[in-house]
Amino acid sequence: MSIQVIRDFSAKARADAELGAKLKACEKLRELMRLAREEGFEVDEESFYPPNEPQFTADQLSEKLVKALLRA
Repeated sequence: MSIQVIRDFSAKARADAELGAKLKACEKLRELMRLAREEGFEVDEESFYPPNEPQFTADQLSEKLVKALLRA
């Protein structure tokens, strides 16, 4: 269930430029999770990591979060 919530949050951040900028400014996963919760999305940390598929694109995230979550 949380994967869909993350997917929905990611989609909202792509559609809302202000939210997208706030997401890009997050340097740590806890900041990203706090932002998601502020926007009404209940997420859990484990859902962000493999084996789950990434729900964000590199251009949505800070360099630190790209390295942590996308593992390109």
